Amino acid sequence: MQLDKMVAFHKAVGDPTRLRIIALLRQGPLHGQAIAGKLGLRPPTITHHLKKLRDTGMVYSRRDKNTIYFLLDERKLEFMTTAILRIGDEEAMNKSELQVTDKEQTKVLNNFISRDGKLKSVPSQLKKKIVVLSYFVQGFEPGKTYEEKEVNEYIKTFFDDFATIRREWVMHQFMYRQNNRYELNPKEMWPVVVMR
Repeated sequence: MQLDKMVAFHKAVGDPTRLRIIALLRQGPLHGQAIAGKLGLRPPTITHHLKKLRDTGMVYSRRDKNTIYFLLDERKLEFMTTAILRIGDEEAMNKSELQVTDKEQTKVLNNFISRDGKLKSVPSQLKKKIVVLSYFVQGFEPGKTYEEKEVNEYIKTFFDDFATIRREWVMHQFMYRQNNRYELNPKEMWPVVVMR
């Protein structure tokens, strides 16, 4: 299951209609009717393709009153399109890493984790957030599949908002989720924090 996310991504972008949707969303957010109109397709067809793209995490939605807009996460799209190049390639992997020194890591963890091991708040700065997420995700065993309830119980040991942490782990490729079951992704897919 660990590499399924990469396979699902390549399957999702291997469809001409989905590639056209990605191209449209690169120009800015659109609602489903607008996408259907621009591509000359029926809304149910667009809904089907958007679901496939949302499942990969590269497309997400935002509601504005009664309208749902779809947006492209270009950072995630770029990360996933190049993930295959990082597998087993330490040099290529290092180019994509968020790097911090031991001193910086210690400072971040001291600032955001209380003495009793609880997370005070989720950092807003990406680099700090990745340090914190990486620290806590190491409580999971590689290759083991976890039910969502187990993931929630683990998160509750250090932070009350388990849904946010769970979502962040999936969004930043630390974990893979399918049918409410979770597993660590290969480290090649993580936004790895290098301790120097």
